[in-house]
Amino acid sequence: MDLRQIVPGFAVAPQIEPAELASLAAMGFRTLINNRPDAEVGDDLGHAAMEVAARAAGLAYHRLPYAPGLMTPDLVEAFAATLAKDEGPVLAYCRSGTRSSHLWAMAQAPHLPLRDILAATTAAGYDLSGLVPQLAARSDG
Repeated sequence: MDLRQIVPGFAVAPQIEPAELASLAAMGFRTLINNRPDAEVGDDLGHAAMEVAARAAGLAYHRLPYAPGLMTPDLVEAFAATLAKDEGPVLAYCRSGTRSSHLWAMAQAPHLPLRDILAATTAAGYDLSGLVPQLAARSDG
């Protein structure tokens, strides 16, 4: 598994396997967010299979699919609400982890300075420079 911690209590990853979820729970993760649309994967990695495996591992599970280029305000708000209400640590995943890092950044923009968001995602290996205008629009400073 290629886990990339963005901040304490939140990490992203490229696609994970159902068989890896027990290990994630053993590492201390409590919540799994699936940002991968089912159209990108086969049934073995689709929402239904991942939900069953997550629940069997004792993880809270949320499906918030984010198709490339289709980040909506509703999706960002749902992601932010999940982070606010669910027990951490939280792991979000998609194909490469990039879309999950985008959603985290957009959810945090009203609360964290832009420089801190960019520093955290850059340290994890994600370049969010193309998202700066949208992040700045959500930021209050």
